[in-house]
This record gives sequence, structure tokens and C-alpha cells, in this order.
Amino acid sequence: MKSDWKSEWFGNIRPDILAGLVVALALIPESIAFSIIAGVDPKVGLYASFCICVIMAFIGGRPGQISAATGAMALLMVTLVRDHGLDYLLAATILTGVIQLIFGLLKLGSLMRFVSRSVVTGFVNALAILIFMAQIPELIGEHITWHVYALTLAGLGIIYGLPYVTKAIPSPLVAIIVISSVVMYFGIDVRTVGDMGELPDTLPIFFLPNIPLNWDTLTIILPYAFPLAMVGLLESMMTQTIVDDMTDTKSDRNKECRGQGIANIGAGFMGGMAGCAMIGQSVINVKSGGRGRLSMLVAGTGLIILVVFLSDWVSEIPMAALVAVMIMVSIGTFSWQSIADLKKHPMSTNIVMIATVVVVVWTHNLALGVFIGVLLAALFFAAKVSNYMHVSSTLSADGRERQYNVIGQVFFSSSEKFGESFDFHEALEKVTINLDRAHFWDITSVGALDKVILKFRREGTEVVVESMNKATATVVDKFGLSDKPDAIDHLSNHS
Repeated sequence: MKSDWKSEWFGNIRPDILAGLVVALALIPESIAFSIIAGVDPKVGLYASFCICVIMAFIGGRPGQISAATGAMALLMVTLVRDHGLDYLLAATILTGVIQLIFGLLKLGSLMRFVSRSVVTGFVNALAILIFMAQIPELIGEHITWHVYALTLAGLGIIYGLPYVTKAIPSPLVAIIVISSVVMYFGIDVRTVGDMGELPDTLPIFFLPNIPLNWDTLTIILPYAFPLAMVGLLESMMTQTIVDDMTDTKSDRNKECRGQGIANIGAGFMGGMAGCAMIGQSVINVKSGGRGRLSMLVAGTGLIILVVFLSDWVSEIPMAALVAVMIMVSIGTFSWQSIADLKKHPMSTNIVMIATVVVVVWTHNLALGVFIGVLLAALFFAAKVSNYMHVSSTLSADGRERQYNVIGQVFFSSSEKFGESFDFHEALEKVTINLDRAHFWDITSVGALDKVILKFRREGTEVVVESMNKATATVVDKFGLSDKPDAIDHLSNHS
């Protein structure tokens, strides 16, 4: 345990520090932009990013994963801020953290295993598209001059070209420094970080929301806190999966849930809005060499130092430089292999992936897109598994007995097919239903078995069910009706 702690903090010192600085610079305009989306002062987003990033560095479940204020969360705050103000937003942020902490303590992070790879791929591709679309306003408009395009292209040239010369310094950091220096030296008139909003001049302090502690307050903030908690955990778990794959390492999902909760509680008490893991910034961190918790700490502390103590310099950073970095992120985040895989993967897998992308991009609602993707994946899976259920039979030499052999999974999707596999009009003395290669999963499947048994008995045929596995026997004993005295009465309405 001690060695793991040491390696997570000090196993990658120089790359972690440099990567953290790149992330800190990239966090500034995004935190300001998300504050504007939510309808609050820029310092609310900046304070949130600082608090969440630093707290997660110590207690998060995924080293190297960057958490801060995010656009997905900001979109959910608009109405609350407009109707009730900042204090209620901070209270909702604290409650969001409490809900996430409870989820972590209940170990619900493991539910992520039910999200299929095609949903994750669709989510990632959608995020890449959204990240790119977010840069378009900086590239289109009456105020945009040719200098913006030249600086953006130059930034991309440095980002992709420098690694061929040296990888000692992250190329995005070099791009930001070089482009900023050129703009300041030649006095080029382009949009800068300072144009996005006023940077704070003080460190965050402990803050108690000025709200009444009563039931009315809870009814106001809970409808916002719960979806904030769900979206935050969802995006964090998705990001965790991506960073796990990029670094070929495993992480603790339940610890991440608990960490996100504590981080949001801390952010709320420090005047910050709710946040979660960020795919874009996490990709920047990993691609810049960041792997450990030190990169997260440097990103958070670097952010607050830059905006409070070096604001005069930071405000001069051209947005074109940061746009170049975010375009790199969108290109690197998008799974280009998924396009080639469309020809190789099953149609159901492609539909799930594309549907997730379309819903997320169309609605900008990450939770809705993933929900649709998971729902489609579940439906396709149920349909596929139901096709693997088969019933065969053999008739005895004297023609008086027939044995049915059930093979496969019997559940709500395959129960109708199961019931149609029997001939109830055949004149038999005895029917044996062998279940040694079958598994009954739910009430619907047990109901189907009941119907089969009762229909045969109604025709005067003796029925024997044999070789049930333990799990099937348990669900049949609990929900089955065929052995009850009034079983025939249930036949007409049993489902």
C-alpha cells in the first residue's frame, strides 16, 4: 500500500508537473465559460475547478484523471441560478456531493460494468464532437481575423510537430507559450483569456450559503442536486474507463464516487459550483505525460496561482492557442477506429454507438445519451440471448411418453418461444421436461413453465420436471404456481 502511494505521487514527477501546468492553463478559459453558461461570476467556476482538482488529487480513485467544473453540470444549473440565486446553487452543490458520497459508500460505482463498450465508444465520440463544436465560436464571427486562423494552425503545427523533435516538454505547453509570446511581442489584436471574464484576485475562503435550513429549501435544491449527482458520476465513471484504457491500468470506481462527493461538498463550502471528471482535460493530462496524483495537484494549485497571482499574464493568453490545444484533444479523443469497425461489428453494436453519439450531440445531455445507449444495448442483448433458447423432444418407443429437453436461457424475452415449443394436443400419458441445460431467470419464465405444466395436466397428461439447477429451482420454488391447489384457476391469467 505504501509503495502504491509513493508511486502514485512521486513515480512520474517531471512529466506530472509539466502536464499539470498544461492542464491548469487549459482549465482557465473552460472554467470561465462554464460559469457563464451557469449564469454565475467566473470566479465560481475557477474556485470550483481549484477545489475539486486538489481534493481529488488526494482522495480520487483514478490517478491522473482531472476533475473540475464542467459544461455538462453547468447546463443543469441554469434554472436554479436564475430563479433562486448563487446561495441555492452552492447548497445544491453540497447536497450533490452528499448524494455522490452515499453512492460511493453503497458501492454503486460497480454498476458501470453494465455499460457496454459500444456505449462508451459512442459517448467518447460524442464528447470529441462537442469539444470541437465548442471551439467554433472562437473561429467564426465578424470579430475573427486571419490572425486567429494563422495562430491556431501554428499552434497545431507545434503540438503535432514538436514530438518528432523532442518529447522532453509537452508540446501543448510549448504551443501556448510560443503563441502567447508572438501575440504579445507583435501586439496582435485577437481575443484573449481576459476577454472572457474578470479573473479573481483573492483565494477562495470558507463560505456558508445564506439559505434557510428547512423543508422548502430541500424541495428547491433536491430536484437539481440529484441529476447533478447522476450526471457527475456518469461522466466521471466514463472518463475513468477511458483513462484506464489509455494508461492500461485499473482504478477504484467506488473510491472515485466517494472522492467526487467529498470534492463537491468542499467546492460548495468554498464558493464553487458542482463539477466532475473531465474527459478533455484528462486526455490532455495523459497525452502530456501526466499519470500520477501530482499532475492533478499541480493542475489545481497551478490554476489558482495563475488566476490570482499571475492574472495580468494569463489574461493575455490568446484563445487561439487554447483552441489549438482543444482541437488536439477532440482529435485525440475521437475513436477513429470505430469508423473502420462499422464494417466489422454487428449492426446492433453500430446502432448503439451511433445512437449514443446522435443523442448526446443533439441534446448536449450526456446522461440521456448514455441512457438511450444502455437501453438499446440491453434490448439487443435480450433479443440475441433469446435466440439461443432451444427445445427438442424424443418420443418413447411405445408412443406414450415424450421427453422435452430445454437448452439455453429462459427469461421474459424467450418465454413466449419456450411456451410455443410444446404440443399440448398430442395424446400422451407422461411428459418429462428436462432442464439440466437450461436456466430460468425471472417471474415471466417461471410463469411460462407453469402454463406448460398446467396445460398438459388439463389434457390429462402427467408432467415431471427434472434436473433443475440450484438457481432455477430457487426461483421456481419461490414464484411457481403449478403445485398449488388452485393452480388451474391461475392458468387463464398467469403471465
